[in-house]
Amino acid sequence: MFRSLPILALLFLFFSNNSFAKSSSEQLQELLQQHKGSVIYVDFWASWCGPCRKSFPWMNEMQSKYDNLKIISINLDQNKELATEFLTNTPANFSIIYDPKGRLAKQYKVQGMPSSYIFNKDGELVNAHIGFTEAKQKAYELELQEFMKE
Repeated sequence: MFRSLPILALLFLFFSNNSFAKSSSEQLQELLQQHKGSVIYVDFWASWCGPCRKSFPWMNEMQSKYDNLKIISINLDQNKELATEFLTNTPANFSIIYDPKGRLAKQYKVQGMPSSYIFNKDGELVNAHIGFTEAKQKAYELELQEFMKE
């Protein structure tokens, strides 16, 4: 019995890192479905993106402030260690999906970093933004509040 434990552990590691792991697209669809009925703010980012670093404190604040808002971030770094280092210095209190091959970025036609997409309570894509500055924070929050009222 105990001799088979290392083999079982290796099998678990193999399958959890391969075909049985959910794709980034599947993870996003699952989260969108799970949070239907809330306004959802999907944000694409990368560790090298300066404005992304500035957007994280704002997204943390929005996530904490509004119960009917869900933030999902999608990291596009090819090297997950870069994203991990970024998150160590700039923590997130929201969901993070790793998309190192950029499949979701292609699907959403991401033009710049960060890019955000807003889904209403019915799960419909209703707006998108490219970039982030502190000057836009209030306008973005007001826009989210309007969608949360609907």
